[in-house]
Formats: sequence, structure tokens, C-alpha cells
Amino acid sequence: MALKKKDHLELYRQMVLIRRVEERSAELYQAGKIGGFLHLYIGQEAVSTGIVSVRQPQDRIITAYRDHGVALNVGISAKEVIAELLGKETGISKGRGGSMHMADVTKNYWGGHAIVGAHLPIAAGMALGDQYEGNDGVTICMFGDGATNIGFFHEGVNLSKVWNLPVLWLCENNQYGMGTAVGRASAVEQIHMKAEGYGIPHSRLEDGMDIMKVREAVGAALDHIRSGKGPYFLEVITYRFEGHSMGDPQRYREKDEVTKWEKNDPIGIYHRYIVDEKIATKADLDKIEQTIEAEVAEAIEFAESSPDPGFDTLFDYMYASKE
Repeated sequence: MALKKKDHLELYRQMVLIRRVEERSAELYQAGKIGGFLHLYIGQEAVSTGIVSVRQPQDRIITAYRDHGVALNVGISAKEVIAELLGKETGISKGRGGSMHMADVTKNYWGGHAIVGAHLPIAAGMALGDQYEGNDGVTICMFGDGATNIGFFHEGVNLSKVWNLPVLWLCENNQYGMGTAVGRASAVEQIHMKAEGYGIPHSRLEDGMDIMKVREAVGAALDHIRSGKGPYFLEVITYRFEGHSMGDPQRYREKDEVTKWEKNDPIGIYHRYIVDEKIATKADLDKIEQTIEAEVAEAIEFAESSPDPGFDTLFDYMYASKE
């Protein structure tokens, strides 16, 4: 898991890219150029970046509706992401998925799913398929704390243990299910303890704002699963800096709470680590940020100039083809 300078710079680039895409997406939404819902990943960049950086190519990854960050991490371009947000034919889902349904199976990224928790049984099914075919991949299933209070969660997690499936259940605990704090909705505030009832090994990473710690925790969990010991449950503590979606006034959060978490900005933490450890200079990181600004500006121009899907394609892509 040792990283070279170029690896650190690439992870920093990905985190900054996520942040800039999300910031500019918020502007596009407010300008009326993005319709529907828009769930921003600002503040949680260390989680998805850390996860994807330690997975192997055969490992599947599936997540919920806050999916832009994962899409960028797996290598979907900013052009394709922003074009999808604008509903354009050049988007990663041909303009038909929007914010919550980005996927690219060629990159083993099985999407963004809008229905809370509905992708957990799908993850169990994918892991079962790999087990049945003798593949050595792990299915990484990301979900929020709120998803652990509904039936899909218990069905998927239970079966993963019954069948000893190679699946990593990864809960991104960002403190809130929409506008409800974890303690007001879940009888168990330490979410990872819910795995105890199914006999699944579990742990909690308190500092999910630190990408290096995320990499370490996820890497250990994947090693456990890959050794044939069955599923593992990892809870990662993080924080979303923005509201649940663009229509969220955030009246449920105290200013002091937000200020405290903003001091632990994951990009700032990683910036300090890289500079303090003399891995790279501030000038190196500044150059990356400038490059990202240009990349995102180009992506927006590309998306805005891209065509809308034609009405003659309305019924395309509804069914899978084996051809």
C-alpha cells in the first residue's frame, strides 16, 4: 500500500476535482441548468478516494445517490459527469440517469441508486455471482447511516453472512439521514454494532476525513474478505459540509458544529500531510489546483454545448442486450 510521490499527487488531484465539480455543479443548479435533485459530496472526498485507491480492478463498487465523487474516482471524466448532470447525450448515462444514477460497468462501477438502501440486496447478489463463478473480486457497497434503519439493509447483510459472501459493507456515517441526526433515528448510534447481530466482523474508523486512515482501514477490511472469511462491516465517520440536497436550508445544524468539522476539511488535512512529510511542495499542489480549475471549466463548456437526447431515442437503453 506504499505510495510514491506521483500516487499522492494523483489522490490529491482526485479530491480537488471532486470538490471543484461539486462546487460548480451547485452553481449550475442555482442557475437552473440542472434539474431534479443534486446531492453534493463536499466534505466526504477522503472516503470515496481512499476506497477506490485500494480496491483491485476485479472489485465491484456500488453506492447510493451521492455518487458523483465515486464516479470521478473510478475514472469517469468530469466532462461525462457534468454532461450527465445537465441531462446531455454525452453524459455517462446518456443524459437519462442524472445526478443519482451514474454508472460505468466497464470500470466495475455499478452505480448510484436513488432509492435509499435498495442497492444493498443488489450488492449481495453481485457478491453471490462472483462467489458462484469462482471470481476473486470483492463487492464494495457504500451507503449512508440512514440506510441502516430500513429492511433492505437487514435483508442484504443477513444473506451476506448466511452465504459467506465476499462483500464489504461500508457505511459512510456523515452524521445525518437527510435532516435527522443519527441518534434521533437509530437505536444504535455506533452503526457498525448492527453487524454484531449477524455475526459479521466489524469496526469503526473515527477519522474518515483523513484519506490515509481510510486507505488503511479499507485495505485491512478487503484483505480480511479476500482471505475467504466472508463479509466485513466498516463504519467510516465523515461529514457533509453542504445540505442533504440543494433544497436543504440546514436549520437542524448548529453553527459551532459546522465550524468544528470544517476545520477538519479532508483536502486541507491531506494538503498538510503531503507538505509536512515533504512528499511534495505547496507549489506542486497549487499547480494541480490550477489545472483542475481549467479542467472543470472545459468540462462545463463541453456539457453546455452538448446535444440533448433526441426524442427518437426515448425508448433506447431500456433493456440489456447480449450482443
